[in-house]
Amino acid sequence: MSETPLHRRSARDLATGIARREISAAEVMRAHLDRIAEVEPDLAAFVSMVPEAEAMRMADEADRAVAAGDPVGPLHGLPTGVKDLIDVAGLPTSHGSAAYLDAPPAVTDSVLAENLRRAGALIIGKTNTPEVGLGTLTFNPVRGVCRNPWDLTRHAGGSSGGAGAALAAGMLPIADGSDSGGSIRYPASFCNVVGLRPTPGTVPTGRLGNGWDPHGVLGPMARDSADLALMLTGISGTDRRAPLSWVPDTQVFLGADVPAPEGLRLGWSPDVGGLPIDPEVRAVLRRARELLEAAGVEVVDLEPDLAGADECWQAIEMFGFGTDGAARLGEGRSGFREDYLRNVSEGRALTADQYAAALAQRTQIFRRTAEVLTEVDAVIYPATPVAAPDADLEWVPEVDGVVFDRYFLWQRAACRLTVTGHPVLATPAGFTEAGLPVGMQLLGASRRDARLLAIGMTVESVLGHVGRAPTAIKP
Repeated sequence: MSETPLHRRSARDLATGIARREISAAEVMRAHLDRIAEVEPDLAAFVSMVPEAEAMRMADEADRAVAAGDPVGPLHGLPTGVKDLIDVAGLPTSHGSAAYLDAPPAVTDSVLAENLRRAGALIIGKTNTPEVGLGTLTFNPVRGVCRNPWDLTRHAGGSSGGAGAALAAGMLPIADGSDSGGSIRYPASFCNVVGLRPTPGTVPTGRLGNGWDPHGVLGPMARDSADLALMLTGISGTDRRAPLSWVPDTQVFLGADVPAPEGLRLGWSPDVGGLPIDPEVRAVLRRARELLEAAGVEVVDLEPDLAGADECWQAIEMFGFGTDGAARLGEGRSGFREDYLRNVSEGRALTADQYAAALAQRTQIFRRTAEVLTEVDAVIYPATPVAAPDADLEWVPEVDGVVFDRYFLWQRAACRLTVTGHPVLATPAGFTEAGLPVGMQLLGASRRDARLLAIGMTVESVLGHVGRAPTAIKP
């Protein structure tokens, strides 16, 4: 095995080492618990954790299974955390909200937690998230601000902010996220890690309400695309409770051929259809393009037609808040953020005609995107319009002279791609002069998530930014 400390090794190396008995799950668990104890006070990446004795018991059981020759899953012995919007038996689900401060421990696992355990992962805690996943910055009255391990005065992103910070800091080798408007992609970009908003249904969910909705999805986060592929073998598949689930063979994610740079043709959109992008982010992305082209990648200017995407996303997103809020407020809960209550009111006020028009628009955008992806292997976009913002902000109010008056307006680099219905990979593009990470989005063909991850591996090998240890905490 490598001389690299256990908490900085890839999930692939750790899983292989545990399965071959070159290292023990107990050693891996101990290393990550020690790392959490060391840096968690600075970051606030976790909301709750299982007792240390329970975590070590799970690791010892994982080692006994290997020693006995029992079949083990692809994530066997790997510690992980689950986003605190998703139930894990034995841990409370606070939803990042004062309305759930009294939440008791969940009695049963979510579908995601079931699949993680079945794959051998050891769930040791819940990762930090803003109230009910609202927005792409993580702060709440439950755990406070989740800070960026590259600069503790800045946000780690959201709404899967705890996951992004934990991965970057070496507190976990794999983590999960959810994404309807950039909640996987923004923290991945801000923390120099990798996240996939997969094709809807790739990761089965037991969500209540409309199980047919492709708008919000669950997805993997890790420190490189190869670890994302490994994690997907454990959490993807088909499930009778998830009508959109579609992956018949999870091994497909490990079997895709990684293309040579010379074999790739990638589209290039500098601003996701005309959005304001900070000049320093543009400069980082221009340099990334130069490096890709120097390696032999064909990069072509391409601006897919995303007309109507903003209105479409807002109507569908607010409709979801309307139905969500009716359930939460109907339970008599109170103490929610004003932004959340405004969303609920807007969603409840939507007419059937407005919602139907948004669904029809989404269909057209999906088809236009699918057509573009017959010309290129993927399209590259900025992942965020700015580098990680100051930790005292609730949202970014201005980008390159454009002022925003609602929290989600600065998220449109991600929201517009959500509406396409296609998988999107967020991966590191480079660093600003101040040393802050900047990410790019790679949009790929629907249900070709394995191919998109393989493209990501090629891009990551050319640019060379994945796996770097953050500079604001001990390595």
